[in-house]
Amino acid sequence: MDTPDLKNPTLYINRELSLLEFNRRVIEQAKDENLPLLERLKFLCIASTNLDEFFEIRVAGLKQQIKYGSVQTGPDNLLPSEVMSRVGETAHQIVTEQYQIWNNMIIPAMANDKIRLLRRSHWKPMVSRWVQRYFNAEVLPILSPIGLDPAHPFPRVLNKNLYFIISLEGKDAFGRDSGLAIVQAPRSLPRVVQIPSAHSNGNHDFVMLSSIIHAHVKDLFPGMNVLGCYQFKVTRDSDLLIDDEEVDDLLRALEGELPSRRFSNAVRLEVADNCPDHLSDFLLQKFELQKDDLYRVSGPVNLGRLLAICDLVDRPELKFAGFKPEIPNRLLKNTNIFEVLHHGDILLHHPFQSFAPVIDFVRQASTDPNVLSIKQTLYRTGADSALVEALKVAAREGKEVTVVIELRARFDEEANIELASELQKAGAHVVYGVVGFKTHAKMILVVRREGRSLRRYVHLGTGNYHARTARLYTDYGLLTCDKSTGEDVNKLFHQLTGLGRAGKLKKLLQSPFTLYKSMLGFIEDEIKAATEGKKAWIIAKMNALTDPEIIKALYRASQAGVKVDLIVRGICCLRPGVQGVSENIQVRSIVGRFLEHTRIYYFYNSGEDRVFCSSADWMTRNLHYRVEVSFPIEEKRPRDSVIAYGLMNYLSDNMQSWVLQSDGSYKRSKTSSKPRSAQQHILEHYCD
Repeated sequence: MDTPDLKNPTLYINRELSLLEFNRRVIEQAKDENLPLLERLKFLCIASTNLDEFFEIRVAGLKQQIKYGSVQTGPDNLLPSEVMSRVGETAHQIVTEQYQIWNNMIIPAMANDKIRLLRRSHWKPMVSRWVQRYFNAEVLPILSPIGLDPAHPFPRVLNKNLYFIISLEGKDAFGRDSGLAIVQAPRSLPRVVQIPSAHSNGNHDFVMLSSIIHAHVKDLFPGMNVLGCYQFKVTRDSDLLIDDEEVDDLLRALEGELPSRRFSNAVRLEVADNCPDHLSDFLLQKFELQKDDLYRVSGPVNLGRLLAICDLVDRPELKFAGFKPEIPNRLLKNTNIFEVLHHGDILLHHPFQSFAPVIDFVRQASTDPNVLSIKQTLYRTGADSALVEALKVAAREGKEVTVVIELRARFDEEANIELASELQKAGAHVVYGVVGFKTHAKMILVVRREGRSLRRYVHLGTGNYHARTARLYTDYGLLTCDKSTGEDVNKLFHQLTGLGRAGKLKKLLQSPFTLYKSMLGFIEDEIKAATEGKKAWIIAKMNALTDPEIIKALYRASQAGVKVDLIVRGICCLRPGVQGVSENIQVRSIVGRFLEHTRIYYFYNSGEDRVFCSSADWMTRNLHYRVEVSFPIEEKRPRDSVIAYGLMNYLSDNMQSWVLQSDGSYKRSKTSSKPRSAQQHILEHYCD
């Protein structure tokens, strides 16, 4: 039999279409009546936000390629125009389904639970009077209607903001009769407004800001007849273009580029489904978009803003049950983290285990008189970060504090620029990594004097140093004072802050130097074992799998008889179940209460388990164009825990697991056996 050509484009799933398939799986959560109602609403909002970002980055990129006549293709050999056509068809289907779920499932279910989003046609006189007062007091004073005429050209429309196009009849006081006006919904006002219980029939009655403006739009145009009022939203290209070779100061370059994101090229137009064709055509023409870029929606043009309802409704029975993250017993018995680490590593599995020990690690270091220096990478941190405050304290205490901030963390650029300024004011050394390579590694290094020697303490993680995401994302963090690991992390910081060649690391694997080659080497070891008739097994858990060389290696592993289990939350370009190529590969995606974010790479290694946790996915950008770190889990108890709870547990999930089919679609796992949710199982283990 002929050996299959592993470069055959049919063996690769397009990454954009795979990402849209992930969004479908998120939307399915909104339909699941076994989930608490407000959590279903959250999933619907998350899907809407995901789709916004997809258009801002991925669709914008495709449009750029098409504009400049690019014929470059990926492993799937699809031209940008072909991908764009398929993306448009799929995205329209997804948007239609989102609004069907909202109108036919979520709204009725909320009404059954006495949570009402009141449409204008259902306002009773008491509600109408309150809305009138709210409009006059809170909305009208800050609205700025813009009539379209030669003196008032079409305004610059902000990215993802709510607007209205108004059709008018008659002449104003100056005799103008252009017939059209634009109104921007104030960004300072909430999109969902709660009606006080004294003015409604329930404690949880809401109206949309769009409904309030729509109901009183005539007050903005006295003496004229309002023929129609239709909401719309524009999504724009949000990828910042910085030429690394031409930039002398990355901070200033980004500061200059950020404002342009609000008014860059439009990539999508959403309008109310009752908007007349001549008005939607007018808007398309103004934003230089085509018919395929128009999305008519039956409801709010930004479903993501409905997330506010979940925060405004205090109904615990309609949300996931709360839990208290575990703190390891060793840290409860002895709160001095440095002393605890003398007796072995601490592995933290977030959010099931608390993020507090990581914060305490830096806090203790910031005030410990024996600590001489703290170094940390920051990618995303969030506002009012306790870690950042601890770093500022350390700097003010006179310790050497060095922080590597990745300014180009997408959509967090502005926050990171402000963060850099705060740390510098406190006396910390702030650097921005290596030009051309995003610093995505998650590392903390503390140097402490103990007797006559210095000892290094380290934290390495798969996620960000962000307290909020540590409650929502599954991640691993390792605290250790292992000598070799400390030396490796020290070398990595020297790379990031200084100049020189990459030093050889003893334990850690690093992108862009050793991680890629090492992973390929580990796969080859399993292939060799399988060809020798030995047991061979690869389990890899990640957010995305796109690198073609890694995929080819996994195909070769499957052909050699290696069992390959992949747990890939989002994009997966590998096509499983292809005869003669990938029969031994199964791909699962877990979509549940927590966002699966851990990266774990397991190789059977003839019974000597190799287990690595990593900041990097198996994506080309992570393996070649970012600074990433993969760290081994060597101590037996932590390693066994990662294998049992981080991997095997997910392979047995039959409630939140989706299995990738060879045609690129996903099917829910069969639940004929005893129901098992991997995330719930871990919750019960740590937080019972």
